[in-house]
Amino acid sequence: MDTPPPVIQLHAASKRFGNGVQALAECSLQLAGGEFVSLLGPSGCGKSTVLRLVAGLEQPSSGTVQSPALQGADAATAYVFQEPALMPWASVFDNVWLPLRQAGQARAASHDRITAALRGVGLQDFGSAYPAELSGGMKMRTSIARALITQPRVLLMDEPFAALDEITRSRLNSDLLDLWAAQGLSVLFVTHSVYESVFLSQRVLVLGQRPGRVVAEVRIDAPYPRNAAFRRSAPYLQACAELSAALEAAYGDTP
Repeated sequence: MDTPPPVIQLHAASKRFGNGVQALAECSLQLAGGEFVSLLGPSGCGKSTVLRLVAGLEQPSSGTVQSPALQGADAATAYVFQEPALMPWASVFDNVWLPLRQAGQARAASHDRITAALRGVGLQDFGSAYPAELSGGMKMRTSIARALITQPRVLLMDEPFAALDEITRSRLNSDLLDLWAAQGLSVLFVTHSVYESVFLSQRVLVLGQRPGRVVAEVRIDAPYPRNAAFRRSAPYLQACAELSAALEAAYGDTP
């Protein structure tokens, strides 16, 4: 089977901020069309900087960031941050409408599209609720629906489930894989959890100590769909052990 063309490519990308901190040094990676890839490493290793370069929120100090398969595509990427960053004065429906409103689309004309997005994340009964009335998991579902409402081809996710309890996090991991498969997304997912990255990903890239760069790659060959039984399987445990060893090699005795 032919490998899909890359939608994202970083080639020897470095980033030095104005305060003198160099977050990345000659970091190279690529994300193929329809692929789910996780960036793994502890805080401060440059994972979020990679996402910001891909999103165009930052520019590399040297090297290149390219999107060869996304040239001319509208709403090619969407970004889900660690915090949902919802407007507290707006309903769930209106929070999801925000990107469409900014694009000039009327609320009434967007109704069916927003309703479908809420149904896709299991919030079809909460469109009139406000963020203060939602659990942490429901807030993150709203944030994901808002990101997907523009029908992006690439979804960038920056530790979106890190603050959630383990049960909610596991459930959202499964829901995310369902959305990825249903919508044919390419996902670049930042995490510091070995276990989460193995459950979700086709490939996991380990970033070394700052200035960050890819120092190891582990392929997760287990088929999809993946469920709770996969978390107890020998291939899952073996991949977790391999990734843990890669982290230890990069950082020493990392928790």
